[in-house]
Amino acid sequence: MKPRRPVLTVLAAFCSVLFTFTAFAQEVEFKDPLGDDNGPGNYTYPTDTAYPPGSFDLTGFKMKASGDQADFEVTVGPRLEDPWRMGVGFAVQMVFIFIDTDHKEGSGFTKGLPGTNVTFAAEDGWDRCVILSPQSATRVKQDVDAKASDMAAAILIPKSTRGSGSKIFGSVPVKDLGEGDPTTWGYQVIMQSNEGFPAKTDLLTRKVNEYEGQHRFGGGNDADCDPHVMDILGDDQKEQLAYECNDDGTSKKMAMLHMVRK
Repeated sequence: MKPRRPVLTVLAAFCSVLFTFTAFAQEVEFKDPLGDDNGPGNYTYPTDTAYPPGSFDLTGFKMKASGDQADFEVTVGPRLEDPWRMGVGFAVQMVFIFIDTDHKEGSGFTKGLPGTNVTFAAEDGWDRCVILSPQSATRVKQDVDAKASDMAAAILIPKSTRGSGSKIFGSVPVKDLGEGDPTTWGYQVIMQSNEGFPAKTDLLTRKVNEYEGQHRFGGGNDADCDPHVMDILGDDQKEQLAYECNDDGTSKKMAMLHMVRK
């Protein structure tokens, strides 16, 4: 009959396994205020019924890295709809998840993706961007290669995205996010709208004009010097998305975003 292992030995083995698991699964989660889906404070929705109130109201973001996969979850106010029959559980939303993995000034990109009309603070340059789109991964990659080729290596496109309830999901390989502890990284989430017929320089994004139209947001500027963003993470959204235009329609002051951290 074999001797029984001492209780302390069993406990040590259990604690070792528990520590390995908790260190392996890394998770960050942020909440965002309800009802701030109006950009810098005065943006309005398109008039078409495909855009129900609250469709672009970002209310939560979660990232969980476990094993070799990083899972992203973005929550909006109302239940998702698929009026354009995209087949993935949502249709009008387009989400850009920017990640700062090193928090070093001069590292990463300070320019937003084409069509967003935003910049990032020098100390909050992004190193990776995950795109959650109802468009196929092939279509998104084509637009990235054509309109953001200088950023393409830092842009991650899940093989598939899906919507369920009020949540949008997508996953990418952990190794593609870079080295470091995801719980210490900075995150910023831009809520935009999926545009099947974007402008030549815009990455599948919908414009914000001076007046809303059937498929255009209102409250901005027709000269394209305004941020084309409906919601971001953070309580100081109006300040971050504040912008100024010159008389000729060029940008005098672009919206400047900051990362949020745990």
